Amino acid sequence: MSEKLLNTIIIPSDLRKLDTKELPQVAQELREFIIDIVATKEGHLGASLGVIELTIALHYVFNTPEDLLVWDVGHQAYGHKILTGRKDNFHTNRQLHGISGFPKRSESEYDTFGVGHSSTSISAALGMAIASQLKGEHKHHIAVIGDASIASGMAFEALNHAGVTNANLLVILNDNAIGIDPAVGALKEYLTRVKSERSDVEQDNIFEALNFDYSGPIDGHNLEEIIRELQRLKHISGPKFLHVITTKGKGLRQAEEDQVKYHAPGKFDKVSGDLLPKPKSIQPPKYQDVFGKTIVELAEQNDKIVGITPAMLTGSSLKFMLDKFPNRTFDVGIAEQHAVTLAAGMAAEGIIPYCNVYSTFLQRAYDQIIHDVALQNLPVIFCLDRAGLVGEDGATHHGVFDLAYLRCIPNLTIFAPRNEIELRNILYTVQLGIKNPIAIRYPRGRGVTIDWQLPFDTIEIGKGACLQKGNEIAILSIGSIAKNVSEALKSSKEKGQVAHYDLRFVKPLDQELLHRIFKKFDKIITIEDGTIKGGFGSAILEFATEHHYKNQIKVLGIPDQFIHHGTVAELHQTCGIDAKSISSEIKSIL
Repeated sequence: MSEKLLNTIIIPSDLRKLDTKELPQVAQELREFIIDIVATKEGHLGASLGVIELTIALHYVFNTPEDLLVWDVGHQAYGHKILTGRKDNFHTNRQLHGISGFPKRSESEYDTFGVGHSSTSISAALGMAIASQLKGEHKHHIAVIGDASIASGMAFEALNHAGVTNANLLVILNDNAIGIDPAVGALKEYLTRVKSERSDVEQDNIFEALNFDYSGPIDGHNLEEIIRELQRLKHISGPKFLHVITTKGKGLRQAEEDQVKYHAPGKFDKVSGDLLPKPKSIQPPKYQDVFGKTIVELAEQNDKIVGITPAMLTGSSLKFMLDKFPNRTFDVGIAEQHAVTLAAGMAAEGIIPYCNVYSTFLQRAYDQIIHDVALQNLPVIFCLDRAGLVGEDGATHHGVFDLAYLRCIPNLTIFAPRNEIELRNILYTVQLGIKNPIAIRYPRGRGVTIDWQLPFDTIEIGKGACLQKGNEIAILSIGSIAKNVSEALKSSKEKGQVAHYDLRFVKPLDQELLHRIFKKFDKIITIEDGTIKGGFGSAILEFATEHHYKNQIKVLGIPDQFIHHGTVAELHQTCGIDAKSISSEIKSIL
């Protein structure tokens, strides 16, 4: 049996030695390799399977890394990584100390720009193209962006600028009609018309109107056609736009048929493609499902409630509300800024908007939080999913900055539930009527409570709680990290000496409770799954300074550095906020 062609390719220059007739075999082997690894190691599957031919063609036609290739978001870059020197360690993808699940500049010279959030590729590639002009260099600059990402405001801003330059920029639209959930919006409908009415494209092409040399749509799985078109575009000056039609999950039947589930399917049988059955033991629910199911319950009782998400219907579990109340559920696409100000407009007219945005993505709407919501004191309810360390997605996706970047905003209440019941009750409380906007942040994954669907109870704004009494040390926690503290105290011989308080609110702080704590305990530990710079611990230190307390305070949390990928448990240990580390800290202080 002849050696696999993929084994002869270490870097793209090896790929370019092959005859074009051999490239379909490379595509097949590359698909099989990705399926084989992801089936057991997990990761993002469908996006990379959909761009195999495009990935091969780009590295075959262009002189990477001299020519600069930027992938938007990066879910689709597995094939790119394998062809650029990382085949032998691809099995470490997304694992602690392994390669990143996204393109990363420090990992390879072929990763020309670090990505993870959407819609940055055109701006970055345009910046590179203008830099090349300024330096007198002649090279190509290619941005590969999906149809969901190109609908984002930032992508339009970049297209608008690029269209009035003569930069050597090629934008490739990877059009498969889906991001993580199906793409939405008027642009999606326009692209659908372009695909179905190809003969009429020239009459009203939006990209030509923006001064791009438009070509397509072409079949993104026809290597011969893609290579021919890329070679032609190499000789055209100025901004160019190539529209490529692909199928997400191409080559794996189940991934093609269920593109949402197979975006990141978990473990599956690499031969049959079927998902592996999960243990049927009774488990606590995912926090996202607690949110999704609770908001449906509340919406049944309160017709002013609406749900808003920027392209995360499944990830936020707002899909439950979409099924029940489609007219009161709004997926605005990858448009966090718009989502926040849309919610502000609704709140201004008496609607109760639950704006569900991943913590890491809410960073993209910071001005809107301040200017459109907080300044006007509009009662928008921000539900920040994936707060804290999220695990294998790594530095681009950790929700560790929210406590710090939100805490400084006037009028904004910040609450972090320690368990599912607390989340359920705060969601109930806020729809009864609040005078200020509120941010409710909760983690990725499962909680700790099996029986969580209890009768609703109101939560008093700004009030913390004592979880365990003690007389030597007080531990102050915020949110679900309380679980690690409880585990540490459960196994600690000194647990009678250690009190544990859940502050619940970072803003406003429970000052009455804090005064009691500071007067009783000389030694205090704060713990959070957010950055220690400017976060919950900083708030406690500020309180102590303001009231002239001299207590010994130890702040535990995420250190002042970017934390990369690994399991949540591994990263907690790395940051010293796992149960064992907390227990050691208690012993050292005692």
